[in-house]
Amino acid sequence: MKPNVLNTNLSGKVAVVTGAGGVLCSDMAKTLARAGAKVALLNRTLSKAQVHADAIVAEGGIAKAYQCNVLVENDCKVVAQQVLEDFGPCDILVNGAGGNSAKANTDKEFYEPGDIDDSTLQTFFTISPENVSSVLELNFLGTLLPTQAFAKQMLGRPGCCIVNISSMNAFTPLTKIPAYSGAKAAVSNFTQWLAVHFSKEGIRVNAIAPGFFVSEQNARLLYNEDGTPTARAQKILAGTPAGRMGRPEELEGALLFLVNTEAAGFINGIVLPVDGGFQAYSGV
Repeated sequence: MKPNVLNTNLSGKVAVVTGAGGVLCSDMAKTLARAGAKVALLNRTLSKAQVHADAIVAEGGIAKAYQCNVLVENDCKVVAQQVLEDFGPCDILVNGAGGNSAKANTDKEFYEPGDIDDSTLQTFFTISPENVSSVLELNFLGTLLPTQAFAKQMLGRPGCCIVNISSMNAFTPLTKIPAYSGAKAAVSNFTQWLAVHFSKEGIRVNAIAPGFFVSEQNARLLYNEDGTPTARAQKILAGTPAGRMGRPEELEGALLFLVNTEAAGFINGIVLPVDGGFQAYSGV
């Protein structure tokens, strides 16, 4: 098993990662396992998490996959009990489940006269409350409910922490995706609220805000079938001083730092950008 980038030692710790069937969160689960943690990989589709749990075990780590819909309160409670019985109480919770829906987007970046009369366009005025709610629930409730279930196991146990996954959209909303931007802003705000709320228990709560990373959810939006970047991806690259998309392993350092009690024990309530300079760049 390859060493972790910061030599963070999580031996004896139990880590829970939601959304662990995805590209970014599966890499986070593997990162925590390489640091010595026993890792519970939660995902709505069990088979997707199972693949990564098997990979961790094959490397010599300890991991188990669990089916969990983070929008179902009872699912979260049941899985929390299963993890407790299998591994012990949760020390680290990574709330990675989230995502967007094309049905909650606008087709165009800017409203132009006459758009409201064009039945072929999805405009701000045709986005349904149901589709907006689904995005808000997935990202905000999908963070709140697992936290309710697993934070109970952290009470009275020093050294526990929660890491939420926000987005650069939370700082500055991107065009076309109002629901997702708002939902991630809620996650960042909730991170700060939780940090204060649990501060007397010694539970630290922080968040990582990834910039632009390629995942299963956004691959088709960023790259054409021939592998060339789409027009939207070209704008993203032009606005990112690094001149490229991030790689999943480039989130590992931020994660290992935030869960390391010795290194980050006085860091609480922050949202850490990992964005290749996107936030700092004015465009000129």
